Amino acid sequence: MTRRFATLLALLPACAWATPDDAPFARVETIRPAAVEANWTKMKMPDGGHTAFASISYLMALNDDWGFGPGVYGAAKGDYGGIFTVGFTGQRRWRLSGNTHLAASLYVGAGGGLSTPVLRFGGGLMLRPELSLRTEAGAWYSGIGISQIRFPSGNVKSGVGLAFTLGRAMEFGSFSPADAGLPGRAGRRTGLGFDEIALTGGFEKPRASSRTRSGTPYAGKVGKAGAELRQYIAEGSWWGVEAAGAAKGGVDGYMEVLGQIGQDWALFGSPRLRVGGQLGAGLGGGGNVDSGNGWLLRAGPTLRWITPWGPTVRLDAGFTHAPSGAYSAPYARAVLAMPLDRTPTLIGDDPGGAVRVQQLGASVLHLPRVRFKDGRQEAVSHLAVTMSREFSPRVYGTAQAGSAAAGSAGAYSFGLFGLGVQSDPLWGDLRVGAEWLVGAAGGGGVKVGGGAVTQAELWAQWSLSERLRLRAGVGEFRTLRGSDQSSPLAHLSVSYAFGTLRR
Repeated sequence: MTRRFATLLALLPACAWATPDDAPFARVETIRPAAVEANWTKMKMPDGGHTAFASISYLMALNDDWGFGPGVYGAAKGDYGGIFTVGFTGQRRWRLSGNTHLAASLYVGAGGGLSTPVLRFGGGLMLRPELSLRTEAGAWYSGIGISQIRFPSGNVKSGVGLAFTLGRAMEFGSFSPADAGLPGRAGRRTGLGFDEIALTGGFEKPRASSRTRSGTPYAGKVGKAGAELRQYIAEGSWWGVEAAGAAKGGVDGYMEVLGQIGQDWALFGSPRLRVGGQLGAGLGGGGNVDSGNGWLLRAGPTLRWITPWGPTVRLDAGFTHAPSGAYSAPYARAVLAMPLDRTPTLIGDDPGGAVRVQQLGASVLHLPRVRFKDGRQEAVSHLAVTMSREFSPRVYGTAQAGSAAAGSAGAYSFGLFGLGVQSDPLWGDLRVGAEWLVGAAGGGGVKVGGGAVTQAELWAQWSLSERLRLRAGVGEFRTLRGSDQSSPLAHLSVSYAFGTLRR
């Protein structure tokens, strides 16, 4: 992201990994600057209320000046909990001095929430340009600037106002995708830097004091499905990010994104069976859940079993609370986690692993026949962040998170995960494949029953360069139970491919 940082990182492969001991192994080919940024933007809503959008984004440098990556924005002030968008930020930086830079950014996302006759998000497309001045202190930087949030097809639009930024410079190391299947060593985390990806599913039982936004009490359980990314700082200590949506219980459209920290310890002297606890904080709302300004707190015990075969099985329990809203609930969930990487070791002590291809991309999905709760049927287009990782040359795991961006389903969001199969290259770099995903969706007046949905797709993919991929597919989207929703879909995506180690 900055020339000084990029120049330093460019020297690292030669001095840290080009050793005689790892000559038979594939080595990290590219180390790019990256950054994690958080933003805070105040705005006045069309109904006269005041809110602020909090965001978290991951940016990877395309060259010395340009960066690009996914991000999520959510309402974090006022009585607007549940407004979310998911999208991408492009950023240009100019070096002004040794510790100062100017940044111009444009976020393009999709989502919304809490739509009323006075508060309209239209099709769901959100734009947020920003110009900010940042000061660096080591790996950290902070900034102040001006920005504007607007939903072009609705009436939600802020004036030009102050925005605040806090970021941390990182690095993105990866193998060439052409090294897929080869043994490799890194002496560092590769790719996005997470050690584990997990699928979560469970239930919450709202307490008697919990209310909907209209003031009526909740009855029954709320089923949730989601995903989690985790990095282990040391043995038994971790931090991570989790996201989930309602899949059952009549609160379709509910979404939450939380950061978490935790610690566990060996149980009965076994390093594979561990008991501990975790704390989480973040944003949540939608689905008629009264989460107030959107902030959620979560805490509880966890029991983790690291299987001898690689995956981890976990049982979590605890309590979720919206401090400014009327929602509190004990929860229980089951978790299946797959290893991605691990805490770095010295290159001479690193046993290595196999290089597998991972892809991070932007997708547009068009559904021509979407059913709404009021009985109408219309075309809707979605904007989504997609991620996939090979488990073997033919099998991969995949996930999608996105929202409606065009049509009249603003505030509709979804999260899906599943498995796919793919061919070897056929003609040139052309591949074909198929995938099946399940997950949660809702909001925007779309008819999805309890929120559990599924999607199947056939696709073809072309390599535009060593790392850039273009994919087109067709399939079907439908509710998992019953026939509330069924629509064909067309899917177009562009993704960045990189090699990571499967240890």
